[in-house]
Amino acid sequence: MKQPNPEYIEKLKRLVNQAPFFAHLSLTLSNIGIGFADFAMTVHQHHFQPFGFAHGGVIASLIDSAAFWSTHFDLDGPGKSCTSVDLKLNYLAPVASGQLLTRGKCIKMGKRLGYAEAEVRDQEGKLVSHGTSTLMVLEAGGLAGNPNLPEKYLPSECPQTTGG
Repeated sequence: MKQPNPEYIEKLKRLVNQAPFFAHLSLTLSNIGIGFADFAMTVHQHHFQPFGFAHGGVIASLIDSAAFWSTHFDLDGPGKSCTSVDLKLNYLAPVASGQLLTRGKCIKMGKRLGYAEAEVRDQEGKLVSHGTSTLMVLEAGGLAGNPNLPEKYLPSECPQTTGG
């Protein structure tokens, strides 16, 4: 089984967290691995809609981002990426303050389509939103600007055999 390279993960997190959209919304990729991605965000006044709650678009961005990145290690092959083609979510509770924690899980990744889900919880663990996303695999592209990242996976360990 492939093992993600911890150095790759740390550099990828820095790269993702510096992306202008994530910085604008104060979204932080806090952890990522095979089949999952965790995001965190502290709710600030600039996230509010006119009634004083976090705007639904902010919550949708958390769902979309966590579902999307949960598929990253399940993309088979160099240079492949994906894009969201469908996002469905339910808002289950309003949020006016505190930290939001989001976990995305890759449900299935095929050669052309993937399917993932994500949950947003408040800092007390209350479920705020749940959503699913269908993602289309792109054959070329990869990360913008072709960043110099280490290998995605640690080298495979092959069992040693002795001659006889």
